[in-house]
Amino acid sequence: MEAFHVAHRDLDRSTDKEIWDYAKANNCVIVSKDEDFFHLSGSDTNGPPLVWVRLGNCRNPTLFAAFDFVLPSLLQALDEGSKVIEIRE
Repeated sequence: MEAFHVAHRDLDRSTDKEIWDYAKANNCVIVSKDEDFFHLSGSDTNGPPLVWVRLGNCRNPTLFAAFDFVLPSLLQALDEGSKVIEIRE
Protein backbone atom coordinates (compact mmCIF):
# COMPACT_ATOMS: atom_id res chain seq x y z
CA MET A 1 0.00 0.00 0.00
CA GLU A 2 1.28 3.44 -0.91
CA ALA A 3 0.22 6.72 0.65
CA PHE A 4 1.02 10.20 -0.58
CA HIS A 5 0.12 13.78 0.18
CA VAL A 6 -1.65 15.78 -2.50
CA ALA A 7 1.45 17.99 -2.77
CA HIS A 8 3.38 14.98 -4.10
CA ARG A 9 1.01 14.91 -7.08
CA ASP A 10 1.01 18.70 -7.60
CA LEU A 11 -2.54 18.89 -6.25
CA ASP A 12 -1.84 21.05 -3.19
CA ARG A 13 -3.49 24.08 -4.82
CA SER A 14 -6.36 22.06 -6.28
CA THR A 15 -10.00 22.24 -5.29
CA ASP A 16 -11.60 19.41 -3.37
CA LYS A 17 -13.44 18.44 -6.57
CA GLU A 18 -10.18 18.27 -8.54
CA ILE A 19 -8.64 16.07 -5.84
CA TRP A 20 -11.80 13.94 -5.85
CA ASP A 21 -11.63 13.54 -9.63
CA TYR A 22 -7.91 12.65 -9.48
CA ALA A 23 -8.58 10.00 -6.82
CA LYS A 24 -11.45 8.60 -8.86
CA ALA A 25 -9.41 8.42 -12.07
CA ASN A 26 -6.40 6.86 -10.34
CA ASN A 27 -8.15 4.39 -7.99
CA CYS A 28 -7.01 6.21 -4.87
CA VAL A 29 -8.57 6.34 -1.43
CA ILE A 30 -8.99 9.82 0.03
CA VAL A 31 -8.03 10.22 3.69
CA SER A 32 -9.16 13.56 5.06
CA LYS A 33 -10.63 15.48 7.98
CA ASP A 34 -12.44 17.71 5.48
CA GLU A 35 -16.23 17.36 5.64
CA ASP A 36 -16.48 18.58 2.03
CA PHE A 37 -15.24 15.19 0.82
CA PHE A 38 -18.07 13.54 2.76
CA HIS A 39 -20.55 15.72 0.87
CA LEU A 40 -18.88 14.88 -2.45
CA SER A 41 -19.23 11.18 -1.63
CA GLY A 42 -22.98 11.63 -1.27
CA SER A 43 -23.29 13.18 -4.72
CA ASP A 44 -20.97 10.76 -6.55
CA THR A 45 -21.74 7.14 -5.74
CA ASN A 46 -19.06 5.97 -8.19
CA GLY A 47 -16.41 8.13 -6.54
CA PRO A 48 -13.36 6.99 -4.64
CA PRO A 49 -13.55 5.59 -1.14
CA LEU A 50 -13.18 8.12 1.67
CA VAL A 51 -11.58 7.60 5.04
CA TRP A 52 -13.09 10.47 7.00
CA VAL A 53 -10.92 11.26 10.02
CA ARG A 54 -13.08 12.70 12.79
CA LEU A 55 -10.65 12.88 15.68
CA GLY A 56 -10.63 16.64 16.19
CA ASN A 57 -7.36 18.42 16.66
CA CYS A 58 -4.69 16.00 17.76
CA ARG A 59 -0.96 15.55 17.51
CA ASN A 60 0.54 13.22 14.93
CA PRO A 61 1.41 10.46 17.46
CA THR A 62 -2.27 10.30 18.47
CA LEU A 63 -3.36 10.23 14.83
CA PHE A 64 -0.86 7.50 13.94
CA ALA A 65 -1.91 5.43 16.97
CA ALA A 66 -5.55 5.68 15.89
CA PHE A 67 -4.65 4.45 12.41
CA ASP A 68 -2.56 1.60 13.82
CA PHE A 69 -5.54 0.54 15.92
CA VAL A 70 -8.13 0.60 13.10
CA LEU A 71 -5.96 -0.40 10.13
CA PRO A 72 -7.03 -4.07 9.92
CA SER A 73 -10.74 -3.22 10.04
CA LEU A 74 -10.20 -0.24 7.74
CA LEU A 75 -8.55 -2.43 5.10
CA GLN A 76 -11.30 -5.02 5.45
CA ALA A 77 -13.99 -2.34 4.97
CA LEU A 78 -12.23 -1.10 1.84
CA ASP A 79 -11.93 -4.67 0.51
CA GLU A 80 -15.67 -5.12 1.10
CA GLY A 81 -16.43 -2.01 -0.95
CA SER A 82 -17.26 0.51 1.75
CA LYS A 83 -17.32 4.01 0.30
CA VAL A 84 -17.11 6.08 3.51
CA ILE A 85 -15.26 4.88 6.57
CA GLU A 86 -15.20 7.11 9.63
CA ILE A 87 -12.40 7.11 12.15
CA ARG A 88 -13.66 8.67 15.35
CA GLU A 89 -12.75 8.82 19.00
